[in-house]
Amino acid sequence: MAGVVAVVLLAEAVFIAALNWFLGVVVDRQDMSLAGLDPDVMSTSSKIGGVLFGLYFALCALVAALVAVRDRAPAGLGRVLLISAAVVHGLLGAFAWGLVGWTAFLFMVVVLGLIVLLLMTYDRAAGPQSEAPGGVPGQGGGPATRTEPGAAPAGAGAGAPAGRTDEPQDGDEEPQDSVPAQITVPAPTTP
Repeated sequence: MAGVVAVVLLAEAVFIAALNWFLGVVVDRQDMSLAGLDPDVMSTSSKIGGVLFGLYFALCALVAALVAVRDRAPAGLGRVLLISAAVVHGLLGAFAWGLVGWTAFLFMVVVLGLIVLLLMTYDRAAGPQSEAPGGVPGQGGGPATRTEPGAAPAGAGAGAPAGRTDEPQDGDEEPQDSVPAQITVPAPTTP
């Protein structure tokens, strides 16, 4: 899915850069001023703006490609770039509805949805259930198995003490929670 976002953003980067370059060439060949502006300045600024906007979308495509290759959520500057690209597509979609038509609006909304979907689907941190009991994360441990309340832990012999139940035992002043608090491990912050 992140690969699809990378391809779409890269194609959009090339299209935006080529379109602005073409518009700069048209303004340069028309040799007309708009409200007293110099045509050379308008042509040059259109070309520079197209190249910068294309590089911005290409960098966002690179972040999406890294997410696809690493199979890990973007973090830091990469996450900020993808969020800003989503905002830009939302704004461009709003302008496209009024200026270009519903097809351009639909394209912008689809790209916005793909970026948001990328950000949401890779926004999962590996919690304590993904580690093996007593194991080190990432070293061959499978998912931890959950034991029933009152059952002996896995691998315990017949003489092992039974697990704690929900009923108060001697020395308890107040009832215990039936569900233990879960501790989440922070996600890695590398882009």
